[in-house]
Amino acid sequence: MRKVIVGVLLAVCLAAFIYGITRNTKNEAHQYSSGGKVGVIYLEGPIVGGRGSGGLWGDPVGTDALIRHIRKAREDSDVKAVVLRMNTPGGSAAASQEVAAEIERLQKAGKVVVTSMGDVAASGGYWIAAGTDRIVANPATTTGSIGVIWSVTNMQELFRKVGVAQDTIKSGPYKDIGSPARPMTPEEKALLQGMIDDIYGQFVAVVAKGRKMDEQKVRSLADGRIYTGRQAKELGLVDELGDMYDAISMAAEMAGLNKEHPVIKEYGRTSPLERLLGDQRTGTQLGKLNWSAVLPEILPDIIY
Repeated sequence: MRKVIVGVLLAVCLAAFIYGITRNTKNEAHQYSSGGKVGVIYLEGPIVGGRGSGGLWGDPVGTDALIRHIRKAREDSDVKAVVLRMNTPGGSAAASQEVAAEIERLQKAGKVVVTSMGDVAASGGYWIAAGTDRIVANPATTTGSIGVIWSVTNMQELFRKVGVAQDTIKSGPYKDIGSPARPMTPEEKALLQGMIDDIYGQFVAVVAKGRKMDEQKVRSLADGRIYTGRQAKELGLVDELGDMYDAISMAAEMAGLNKEHPVIKEYGRTSPLERLLGDQRTGTQLGKLNWSAVLPEILPDIIY
């Protein structure tokens, strides 16, 4: 009996794996009507530059793959609109800017872009969403968190307790800024605060332009707090409340397509089993962690 159960489980896993590979490789559109298509691009997990890699709480979104999907949608003459399905707490400031710039190129190519917010679309995710043509969020979506942070951990006392000492030879007074082996000086804190203020100003400007808001109003909302989707709509940070299929219908209608039965083309979606087992092509492997995503307080980075 046990052999039969094991055999059935193996067969189910194999079938799910084959289905996921086939679905992801073929990347076929669901043909419901003739005409143009609505592309769906998934942004799921912390946003990091480059290829990304396996994370402890979901795979970080490497900008290389995401930008490649956006460019494919831009170059596909059949794709008239794109829905950016977003489930991300944010991530690297520069990486978020790269994605936002690619979305802008997509719009300049004449494509409608609608953001669909899932469970969470905050911080760097909101930076990207702010520049799209429309934003649709679930009432309980967590969004906002408009701001910038750079955390540095002072491990001097821990090092002393375990007998670790660090000798630093540097070319200038700020070359080891953020070192965990010592406290930061007031001058270093002032220097980093200036950088944070500069990037924060860039963030505020993007939101003000994208949401057509007065900059002072944006600053009053952009103190790092988070909002539900419903609160965000009341404040003008999102346009409509709804799910991904509402966003797809909206994008289709804005592009002059059949909103009731739009043709959908998905980019870059993998099955849960594939994500568990890992994809050698993208470097994602079971047990391979991206420590910059898992422990940002130990490996400091400017993040949204």
